[in-house]
Amino acid sequence: MDDIEMTRVAGGNVTLHDARTKSRRSVGLEPFEIGVFAVTQEQLAEILGVSAAFPRRPASDVSWLRAVHFCNAASEWEGLDSAYSFDGEDVTWHLDSDGYRLPTEAEWEFACRAGSTTPHYGPLADVAWTSADGVSAPQNVGGKHPNLNGLFDTLGNVWEWCWDLLDPARYNDYRVFRGGGFADDAWSVRASVRRGGAPRMHHDDVGFRLARGGFDSVDAAQGWSAATDQERAERGGPNPFGWTPRST
Repeated sequence: MDDIEMTRVAGGNVTLHDARTKSRRSVGLEPFEIGVFAVTQEQLAEILGVSAAFPRRPASDVSWLRAVHFCNAASEWEGLDSAYSFDGEDVTWHLDSDGYRLPTEAEWEFACRAGSTTPHYGPLADVAWTSADGVSAPQNVGGKHPNLNGLFDTLGNVWEWCWDLLDPARYNDYRVFRGGGFADDAWSVRASVRRGGAPRMHHDDVGFRLARGGFDSVDAAQGWSAATDQERAERGGPNPFGWTPRST
């Protein structure tokens, strides 16, 4: 398999914003590793036995479930412990595993920002493929300038799946994706923008980037908590204007 190039990101703090609840929270992170590039078509093809029409483009049209299965397959390929186990489509993250996994959204935003406090870590035309470039598909990874962590394309090109639930009070099991894509305007290609989709959803502008790092904790790590997910899902009171009832 084409090597998965990872880089180590030192621990630190990142502030996450939830637009629906108009809340902010500060997250402390332990050191972790994250992919220098999004997973490519070539890497997906070698691990999962699918075709790669454009080997150096990011793998896209990939569901969240396929992404987590890829993480386990890549771990097995390299002799690492799997990060995930499955009960049907219910996925459990084994936090002490040092195998490949998806980043939490706190890890993703911290790695993307690379110390910056503005929406972009550099001039957008220099660091991200967006609608301003007039392209009709994802472009080869690494074609724009990296951020100060040495990561390419965290903004633009393809959105990237994260581990976290988007908003379980409104969207049930939808998972987060971050970063914006090749067809998005500048407003959507910002370090703080959150969007998401169902675990089986796949679009031509959504891919993923790998992370690694194990933690000596139970049901909570790197800004994610199973208990907090449950609390968020049990939101009481009337629905805000414009909401449709959540399916159960």
